[in-house]
Amino acid sequence: MKLLFAEDEVSLSEAVVDILTYHNYQVDAVYDGAEALAYARTEQYDGIILDVMMPKLTGFQVLEQLRADGCRTPVLLLTAKSEVDERILGLDLGADDYMSKPFHMGELLARIRAMLRRKENFTPDILSYGDIELNPHNYRLSSGANFVTLPKLEYQLMEILIANQGLYLSSEELLTKVWGYDTDAELGSVWVYISYLRKRLQNLNSAVEICAKRGVGYTLEMQV
Repeated sequence: MKLLFAEDEVSLSEAVVDILTYHNYQVDAVYDGAEALAYARTEQYDGIILDVMMPKLTGFQVLEQLRADGCRTPVLLLTAKSEVDERILGLDLGADDYMSKPFHMGELLARIRAMLRRKENFTPDILSYGDIELNPHNYRLSSGANFVTLPKLEYQLMEILIANQGLYLSSEELLTKVWGYDTDAELGSVWVYISYLRKRLQNLNSAVEICAKRGVGYTLEMQV
């Protein structure tokens, strides 16, 4: 199993890497957020451990960027703080687990094992409609041999449209489902991202279209 460990405290990093290596993990150690993001984007890891407070980019920023890229690798966050709001933020951004520092090494190993078991047991449910498929594991939208990796908001919007095939969803419903109840985004954002997805489908040469009915909303339809 290959892990990425991002921690700016060198002595702690060395101690953790020694223990993980002793337990037969391959570990790449990095010391700032920018380096963590670069490694995570170019290497294939079974799990990622991110310290929250790092120079250049925080663990939260790295996590947010990775999830926006479509990376579904399990992530464990480490922080010296234990505030509930921070734990909620990390989980909302896509973290799989959270530990406060200082931590017991045995607990860290147990949480890593649990995180990797969930990854091994995870089988993505491919969503489909007509000639398109949407893979929640890598955010890939495909039609035949053509595919594209969607950014986070486009993926979420397409996921909702496929899950509600045959139904019209209003702009208000889509804004709430994708952007959240407390969003500052305006209703026009929905139209903008619908237009992005329409272009994606055209570029994939798909027969699926996003159709609109004035005053009602949007739905997917197969064109024959």
